[in-house]
Amino acid sequence: MRRLLVALALSLLVLGGFGWAALVPIEPASREELFEIPHGTWARRMAGEKIEILPDTIRLTLGINDVLLLRNADEVPQMFGPTLIMPGQSFRLPFATASTYNFACTAHASGQLNVIVEPTPARGWETLRWRLRKLSKTVWPASHEHGTGGTVEHK
Repeated sequence: MRRLLVALALSLLVLGGFGWAALVPIEPASREELFEIPHGTWARRMAGEKIEILPDTIRLTLGINDVLLLRNADEVPQMFGPTLIMPGQSFRLPFATASTYNFACTAHASGQLNVIVEPTPARGWETLRWRLRKLSKTVWPASHEHGTGGTVEHK
């Protein structure tokens, strides 16, 4: 009987946690998603090293993390779209519309970078799915859209 009560209490606790995760609004500490071009990237590429410093696709969510922040810690300028990011500078790009955006990007091996901006998740299952996806990216970052094992500085 005692085991049954403990199992019931644990089940209610888990269900309560999922209910909270699905219904409580998402309030991020910052709406910025930072990606850094590490120092020495250009030199490593010129030496013939095949490195991935940015993922093929960056996913953002309106109202939660809808500002892309690129920081150039390398010693050479980098182009992102029409913008030249000088060494030591950052470029901040806020998004206001859910869509897929394609940018020319000299920091990316292919020269292209896709940014997918998803709509704000509705309360309920969408919010729960969003939280679970973020949790899985935190627990298993290597398995999520961060290139193919190269150096990716995502802070």
